[in-house]
Amino acid sequence: MNLQSTIKPLAWIALVLGLSSFLDHPAAEKFQVDTKASTLVWKAKKVTGEHTGTVQLSAGDFTAEGKSIKQGNFDINLTSLTVTDVSNPEANAKLVGHLKGEDFFGVEKYPKAGFVLSSATPKSGNDYLVKGKLTIKGITHDIEFPAVIVRDVKKITATAKITIDRTKYDIRYRSANFFENLGDKAIADEFELDLTLVALAQSGT
Repeated sequence: MNLQSTIKPLAWIALVLGLSSFLDHPAAEKFQVDTKASTLVWKAKKVTGEHTGTVQLSAGDFTAEGKSIKQGNFDINLTSLTVTDVSNPEANAKLVGHLKGEDFFGVEKYPKAGFVLSSATPKSGNDYLVKGKLTIKGITHDIEFPAVIVRDVKKITATAKITIDRTKYDIRYRSANFFENLGDKAIADEFELDLTLVALAQSGT
């Protein structure tokens, strides 16, 4: 066997190994949160009932490799907070103002909340366990929650129900764990967020 005939098989082997390495390690792609297509619905309970409303995402981006979400974050615009279960305009405005005030989110001082992804671990199919850091009123805590994450070439769609203990973020108004004799005026410490997040592939990625 001459040298030239030996080089050709080696070149093919190198090409196949290089292609295999590329397929096993897909390039990272960036996705930007579509704030108009994304939704965030909140629900808070009290002894005498519950309230619901919405709040908007203001920014965010994610990096994915294949089906793996490597990093990401999104911001929540608390100035956009609404109440959807109170039909009386005056009562609605009063409740929104209270939620934005110092008893709750202190929006004038803290207009933005944010989430930074630590990990998104696949469990089965499109089911993931998401871990990250949530910041509200300048206070950051680790949180985790199950999510359904679907990725195609052009976008990532994630849906999740997230339960948050408000008292960890210095929101203690009418919490039975901090105030006595509240009776039917008590408000549950935990509130829920129903998240649908859409992130679009950025051009050039």
